[in-house]
Amino acid sequence: MSCILHIETSTKVCSVAATEDGAVLFEKVDRNGPSHAVQLGVFVDEALSYVDHHGIPFDAVAVSCGPGSYTGLRIGVSMAKGICYARDLKLIAVPTLELLCVPVLLYHEGLPEDALLCPMVDARRMEVYAAVYDRALKPVRGIGADIVDASTYREFLDRGPVYFFGDGAGKCQKEILHPNAHFLPDICPQAKYMGPLAEKAVALGRFEDVAYFEPFYLKEFIASKPKKLL
Repeated sequence: MSCILHIETSTKVCSVAATEDGAVLFEKVDRNGPSHAVQLGVFVDEALSYVDHHGIPFDAVAVSCGPGSYTGLRIGVSMAKGICYARDLKLIAVPTLELLCVPVLLYHEGLPEDALLCPMVDARRMEVYAAVYDRALKPVRGIGADIVDASTYREFLDRGPVYFFGDGAGKCQKEILHPNAHFLPDICPQAKYMGPLAEKAVALGRFEDVAYFEPFYLKEFIASKPKKLL
């Protein structure tokens, strides 16, 4: 059994949730951002108060680790670390692009067995941070900073259906006209969807070092990319 606090601040949406054994106990979402610096502390305080009031001990804090907004990720990770230190909790990192896939897999019926999922986070202009997964969330192509045109994902589209979603997908719809391309609207990363990925991390004992953890977007991703993507 595990009770986890979830923090998601990788895009303009700010959200916090608390789950126990995968069931959502508490959720707050602000879609009018970016307003993480204002809303996150309030949401977290409400979540902690709610769970403490019901006498449920927290086991861990899960935080979206990118790619995503530089400022948003720093705010979210800093908050998560502070709670872990204060309450002696374990820290779980949830990749943002995997998180985007969760509502698609849970709620979009009729996905073909051979469907590939391509979550996208907006990186301005015609650039996105994206990855390609199969329906088991096994990476088919790792995270990349893509400049999108008609040929960017052709090797995957020529194989079968590819579903594009996330806040970077809308602007790509005019460029990606392949008949196997499908676009799902209104998919954004939210804390309430972090449960399955965080529970898996708990089962595998996959926790982060609170002292040294940094968002994937900052530490490993940006350093290897051209300056124009920053």
